[in-house]
Amino acid sequence: MRTPLTELVGIRHPIVQAAMGYVSGPRLAAATSNAGGLGLIASATMTLAELDHAIAETAGRTSAPFGVNLRADAPDAADRVKLIIAGRVPVASFAQAPAPGLIAALRDAGVITIASVGARRHAEKAAGWGIDAVIATGNEGGGHVGAVPTGLLIPQVAGAVDVPVIAAGGFFDGRGLAAALAYGAAGIAMGTRFLLTSDSPVADAVKRVYLAAGLDGTVVTTRVDGVPHRVLRTTMVDQLERAGGIGGLGGLGGLGWLVRSARNAAAFRGLSGMSWPEMLRQGRALRRGTGRRDTELTWAQVLMAANTPVLLRAAMVDGRPDLGLMSSGQVAGLIEDLPSCAELIGAIMTEAQGCLDRVATVRSV
Repeated sequence: MRTPLTELVGIRHPIVQAAMGYVSGPRLAAATSNAGGLGLIASATMTLAELDHAIAETAGRTSAPFGVNLRADAPDAADRVKLIIAGRVPVASFAQAPAPGLIAALRDAGVITIASVGARRHAEKAAGWGIDAVIATGNEGGGHVGAVPTGLLIPQVAGAVDVPVIAAGGFFDGRGLAAALAYGAAGIAMGTRFLLTSDSPVADAVKRVYLAAGLDGTVVTTRVDGVPHRVLRTTMVDQLERAGGIGGLGGLGGLGWLVRSARNAAAFRGLSGMSWPEMLRQGRALRRGTGRRDTELTWAQVLMAANTPVLLRAAMVDGRPDLGLMSSGQVAGLIEDLPSCAELIGAIMTEAQGCLDRVATVRSV
């Protein structure tokens, strides 16, 4: 199947494996790329040395195009861009709003750039900065999400920009790919569906929790880190929701959460290599938000935001769904198996072609 996405990146199938912290490493990214899609390494939870090693390992596992996902607001974002360029990585994607300077540096080196967006205005701004493609994620997706459903967001974004649009949020099969193409997208990106494959490094115990979830098994909450975040419903998440978040837990309960948060923040500092002053500087910037009172975060929420990588690691790396945070799209409620990436992509393409053939038969003569 040829689309503007496959032509741009040089892949066989218009399918992208979304970047997921502690999940999207060399093993999953290479398996996706070898199957004809585009695998992405999630670098936000990696040190520079770990990213350098991940790039080399992925290149050793596949000769097909792959990419690295990074945060433009990371203190060492420029150094990460240098690693991407030095490692001859074909694609760089941005987890949040990209920076024009980073886009320019990557494009000058021949690296294809992709930005994640949740609204038309974000896509228009990124396209104006020279981005090569955008991943537009609807409310059904996992992790940090916007408020607009995928079925409304994709046609709006596709009609607003001239770069390829990759649809994300709620995709898991060939019917979804066919629908995305009809909306004007050039392909789809999937996170939860790739997490639930045999090539995913996530522990079987955690995968079973995902597979057991129903369509009502996720919730979008601001109680974790102050911004809308779709996660699997767990005892911890339910407790946060009932209590109104960390800041709403009073008395001994609040003190207990504060102590736990402080311990996790210390653990995150150790994992990230950041100094306490740097964490405080980032915390102050995050707390200020945009300067509006309704977007400012409390110090409790700032502390939880620093905890988020530790909570994700507890589930995705340590295999402890009872202690960890599990980002998830709503599609978890529709997934029942754990195919390999090759089996998954092959099935999606076969089903999508069948859908397109059926649609062709209803054309008026």
